[in-house]
Amino acid sequence: MTPLSGSSLSAARRARELTDSVGGAPVDVLVVGLGVTGAGAALDAAARGLRVVAIDAHDLAFGTSRFSSKLVHGGLRYLASGRLDVAHESAVERGVLMERTAPHLVHPQPFVLPLTPLVSRGQAALARAGFHAGDTLRFAARTARATLPAPRRLSAVETRHLAPALRRDGLRGGLLSWDGRLTDDARLVTALARTAAARGARVLTRVRALELTSTGARVRDELTGEEGEIRARAVVNAAGVWAGGLVDGVRIRPSRGTHLVLRPDSLGALTAGLHIPIPGETNRFVLVLPQDDGRVYVGLTDEPVAGDVPDVAEAPETDIGFLLDVLCSVLHVPVHRADVVGAFAGLRPLLDTAGDRPGAGARTADLSRRHAVLTSSEGVVTVVGGKLTTYRRMAEDAVDVAVRLRGLDAGPSPTASLPLVGAAAPHVLAALPTPRRLVRLYGAEAPAVRALAARDPRLAEPVLPGYPVTGAELLWAVRHEGALDEEDVLDRRTRIGLVPADRAAAREAVRTLLDGTAARRG
Repeated sequence: MTPLSGSSLSAARRARELTDSVGGAPVDVLVVGLGVTGAGAALDAAARGLRVVAIDAHDLAFGTSRFSSKLVHGGLRYLASGRLDVAHESAVERGVLMERTAPHLVHPQPFVLPLTPLVSRGQAALARAGFHAGDTLRFAARTARATLPAPRRLSAVETRHLAPALRRDGLRGGLLSWDGRLTDDARLVTALARTAAARGARVLTRVRALELTSTGARVRDELTGEEGEIRARAVVNAAGVWAGGLVDGVRIRPSRGTHLVLRPDSLGALTAGLHIPIPGETNRFVLVLPQDDGRVYVGLTDEPVAGDVPDVAEAPETDIGFLLDVLCSVLHVPVHRADVVGAFAGLRPLLDTAGDRPGAGARTADLSRRHAVLTSSEGVVTVVGGKLTTYRRMAEDAVDVAVRLRGLDAGPSPTASLPLVGAAAPHVLAALPTPRRLVRLYGAEAPAVRALAARDPRLAEPVLPGYPVTGAELLWAVRHEGALDEEDVLDRRTRIGLVPADRAAAREAVRTLLDGTAARRG
């Protein structure tokens, strides 16, 4: 299967569409920010037939959207805290992704909560009731049982079968539950951006918004330094934790979520994720998340961040130590600091409101995850808060406000039933004559990625010993997914860069491929 017509992003397309946009005729909507919400807003507006330009100072999924837990939550945490509207919205949006718009990227993930001596019988009963309440949310959201199986109690033998690294002493069994998991969060953003491009949106990375008004933005091409203006009838600010720096009156209270990266052999043959209760907390867990590439993520923290917002947040040793302590509380053989081969941290763009702050010391973990759509005195529409799972609803709400505010000629959002690039029915995906790993990354486009290697056998080889990414995937990223440099390929189109040693080892292969692609263009 060839790429969806008009969906391919490349350096040449960027250059052409940037020239058309800067100083050109006004478009209907300018979206600032190409994380999951901004890319979702670009798709939403383009799918309504509006003329759209979407820009980002860096790359697709450069910020928070590539540093999530890769989970598509059903809203159980919000149900437990009494936020029924947020919980229901999360469950609905999870079903949309799993069954309609991105079944190739979002899959059911089993989780085990091990019943160790640290989990009292009362806590276990409360957790079990919570998982069954989460299943009720699934039913209310009309997500099929075939998509998400029912929770149930596990014996100690079953629990150890799913997670052999668990400590044997005192293990009473476990609680099995299910949720949605993304193959990769950055790939979701890429799929959104390409689907928007197929609908006519101009998707422009390395274009920084210097100043926003109700009629557009003054921008700078970060590759050349040239400045100009993009004019638009409506402007949507979806810059995440950086949104407050572009408009007045938006107060963001960033929260840092840190994850560890472990090698495949660190926790044995782990076939399910783990929920590990955090001591002293009633509704917070450390998550152990096995990935399709063999790595394991362990996260996450929820710590306030003061001061200027960095381009890329660092994972501090305090977070790493905390996660290791909680993880090791349930393991037969402990994981040591030397076993942590990588760590990443994302900043949640939580809206800071007086209603969320009973006092100056309120925790970011207590701030609402509900999103908000705000309109500045200049008429710029800003969307903040929320979470990855509900990006589509956030985008829809933001575009609704922009359409109403500026009197744009557009109907309701169609994105709840609009498949993303690569999406197909599960039976169609299962029948593709392509390795399962590629199908879970590229969906119906997987055969086209593999075909690149058929034309040049060297592209079938892994770019890194022991890691599955091939040269064909790197070439696809440059030709069709808008990757412009080594960092785009290593850190976002693939996730090689999450482990610094792997990044260094693969850099030469990526550089060689990019140089060869540039030479062919020349």
